[in-house]
Amino acid sequence: MGRSRGIIGIALGLAAGLAFGAGGAIVKPLLESGWSPGAAVLFRVTVAAVLLAVPGLIALKFDLRPLWRAKWTVLVYAVIAVAGVQLAFYTAIARIPVSTALLIEYLAPVALVAFAWARTRQVPQFVVLAGSVIAIAGLVLVVGPAGGELDPFGVVIAAVAMLGVAVYYVIGERDDLGVPPIALAASGLLIGAVVLGIAALTGLVPFEAAFTDIAFFGGAAPWWVPVLMVGAISTAFAYVAGIQAIRMLGTRLSSFLGLSEVVFAAIVAWALLGEAIGFVQAVGGLLILAGIVCVRLERRVPEPRTAFVELGTEPVPVVPADHR
Repeated sequence: MGRSRGIIGIALGLAAGLAFGAGGAIVKPLLESGWSPGAAVLFRVTVAAVLLAVPGLIALKFDLRPLWRAKWTVLVYAVIAVAGVQLAFYTAIARIPVSTALLIEYLAPVALVAFAWARTRQVPQFVVLAGSVIAIAGLVLVVGPAGGELDPFGVVIAAVAMLGVAVYYVIGERDDLGVPPIALAASGLLIGAVVLGIAALTGLVPFEAAFTDIAFFGGAAPWWVPVLMVGAISTAFAYVAGIQAIRMLGTRLSSFLGLSEVVFAAIVAWALLGEAIGFVQAVGGLLILAGIVCVRLERRVPEPRTAFVELGTEPVPVVPADHR
């Protein structure tokens, strides 16, 4: 059962990476037709929230009390892991190259390893450290960060986006909330859409949209076609699959699987937009996969088992000698 659960979790994690990665290729025609990134993000999150509203209620059996009990966690998830990541990323790319912002944002898996190291004061296994180095090296090759002088504020905001991604994985792993993955995604996206809407209304995020037909993958399509596609596939499905994968695999492995989004984005852009994949990018993708495999090979340390002996009427715990 454990092995089957792991396989399903990896499949869901890769599916989420593919869905997230395809979002760029789907949204690009909107951006080329005059849409601002903020408008595209607001519409995709709103569409996803609407699509998941009823399934989320069904998963909760129309009982909102679990959401209320976990209200602060859900609020943090929505504001930081959904809206915050989007706002921070698009603010960053206005000041620094997109590739550099992506590289900083996708340092989240390494940040999680470092956080666990600091919290437990236990050095991660060599295979995890090696996997981290290999995966980040691959990420550098795939993204190919631009050189030159960087805006310090842009770097800081990209780091904020990276922390938001880390929060996404940490909260997504919590199965003690009593909130099903689809309900967590639905509520997070709904609140995230409200936050993004307020940001657009106040001018914090530029909002420009052209409600006309657009050039879409070699043909013409109404503006709402890519909006529905990115909302349904790259947002609603991606968040639900991603949260389920996190709960099955844990934050560490699922966060490294999230790096596959960069690889899938390059593949989808090549297949749909004709943006060729270079040799260096291909090598980078293989390194990312190698890093994921290394993290997957981490040996789980078994928890100490406690035996009980009867003394009178009360059971007394006896810890085996090898765990003393």
